[in-house]
Amino acid sequence: MKLLDISEISQQTGIAASAIRHYEEKGLLTSLGRRGLKRLFGPEVLDQLALITLGKTAGFSLDEIRDMFGPDGRPDISREKLNRKADDLDEQIRHLASLRDMIRHVAVCTAPSHMECPRFRKLLRVGSRSREKARRDGGHKLNVR
Repeated sequence: MKLLDISEISQQTGIAASAIRHYEEKGLLTSLGRRGLKRLFGPEVLDQLALITLGKTAGFSLDEIRDMFGPDGRPDISREKLNRKADDLDEQIRHLASLRDMIRHVAVCTAPSHMECPRFRKLLRVGSRSREKARRDGGHKLNVR
């Protein structure tokens, strides 16, 4: 088995060596040794990094992604968690589509000013409530329908 050093992995994946080190510190990856000061990994690290990247893109936290790996470092993903994340993404898509529709309306609204457009005023109110909710609980959803 050919071991890859962290700079080779970084070059092949486009992921910064500092991020790879961070993933190792978080328990998502395991180095197999060192060549000088450079960490060495098995070739499976490329698939692991691909899964980490996909998980981050889907909105999983690094802790959630860590739980997607079995003790052997191979993917062991809960289908239930994937379905819950897909449901969360559906909800985000609905909120973003609603926000997009509202913004498009405001862009073509014939009211003399945006402040005279009832839908724009509603958007402002919803935005204020959403900011307050996000501040309280870390949420970031807008419901503008």
